Amino acid sequence: MNFHDRIAQQFSQHLETTQNSLLRLSDRLEAAAFRLAQCLLNDGKILCCGNGGSAAEALHFSSELLNRYERDRPGLPAIALTTDLSAITSIANDYQFDEIFAKPIRALGQSGDVLVIYTTSGNSANLLKAAGAAHDRDMTILAISGRDGGPLAPLLRESDLELRVPSESTARIQEVHLLMTHCLCDLIDVQLFGE
Repeated sequence: MNFHDRIAQQFSQHLETTQNSLLRLSDRLEAAAFRLAQCLLNDGKILCCGNGGSAAEALHFSSELLNRYERDRPGLPAIALTTDLSAITSIANDYQFDEIFAKPIRALGQSGDVLVIYTTSGNSANLLKAAGAAHDRDMTILAISGRDGGPLAPLLRESDLELRVPSESTARIQEVHLLMTHCLCDLIDVQLFGE
């Protein structure tokens, strides 16, 4: 296969995954945006975490909320737990890597807050411990996932939400995660600040 064909294949797979996600997840995406907006209206905050590319997406989401999405508006309380290298490395060193998100959630999370977990597989031990810590703090979880949801999916409670991209490809899952993140930002802004 030549390079042009490989490029066309990537675009085709992206479009197929995006369309399948739209058909399967639009209602859940709307529900997730409503839940996040309610959290913010009730003086709650949004904590975000993930590993690798998902860590970058957690940072992306929190920065869109803290600063702005597509319009000037007041900043919204969101914290990416992936950004504090001193905390992450000290927790990993003094305890274990599995605790790098759970420990800050126990310190910062409160009832009514939402933990947004970005993961392509749902397999990472540190995210599973983060989910447990969030539940211990009476927080809601929004899992933005892929594949079969992994061991994270059965940990979710009825009050939690999952946006699971119907794909096995990490690249396709992460591409749709970005699109869903932008949808969430748009819907939050519309609910809080109008059209």
